[in-house]
Amino acid sequence: MVAEDDAKQAELVRRYLEHEGHSVVVVEDGRTALEEVRHREPDLLVLDVMMPRADGLDVVRILRAESREVPVLMLTARSTEDDLLLGLDLGADDYMTKPFSPRELMARVRTLLRRSRGSAAPATPSSAPGPAPTVQDEALSVGTLKVDPVRHEVSVAETPVVCTPGEFRILVAMAAEPDRVFTRQRLLEELHGFDKYISGRTVDVHVMNLRKKIERAPRRPTRLLTVFGVGYKLTDPAKKAPRASS
Repeated sequence: MVAEDDAKQAELVRRYLEHEGHSVVVVEDGRTALEEVRHREPDLLVLDVMMPRADGLDVVRILRAESREVPVLMLTARSTEDDLLLGLDLGADDYMTKPFSPRELMARVRTLLRRSRGSAAPATPSSAPGPAPTVQDEALSVGTLKVDPVRHEVSVAETPVVCTPGEFRILVAMAAEPDRVFTRQRLLEELHGFDKYISGRTVDVHVMNLRKKIERAPRRPTRLLTVFGVGYKLTDPAKKAPRASS
């Protein structure tokens, strides 16, 4: 489903999607998008932010409140950090800023559909070592942070934390290997598989948003640390270890 009030933009996206073999429904406003998602249960929603009768952010907020797990790829003319964080925080799975490359859009659509259908992308010789992400049988703990892959629950000091699907995948991967340094590329593979079109910026936005949820002082993190020039690691702040960069 494509929700876009710009007729030319909607037609362009529709043609590219149909060329790749997808059946496409186009709607022009947020309220109709909500009604059609409820009725049709599409495999993917390509959602413009600025629309009449409920904007894209409201659409995502309502869909996630209704526990609808349709993957959402947001299209936005806004490119500030706060705007991107807000979209991901509400439950969008990915975003693209306008103007965008239709070919890149199709690559991201393929990635989200592949991920939502549960098929792992094939490993490549250049990929980082380590097993493909799998569902753990038991909850994972890193200090007072607990991640339960089966129940899809996260808590800090027994206080529940609500995470988006992307944030949750990052936490599962990192909690399974505490203190391991994950490169952005490795985390991208956890998020989207092996897709060269996905930007490392997506990882940075998820990490910044996670820090707001699991850190006492997000600007001075003690759990989800930056290892400059390499990536990120998840650690127990109560452990006495060499001081890491943050």
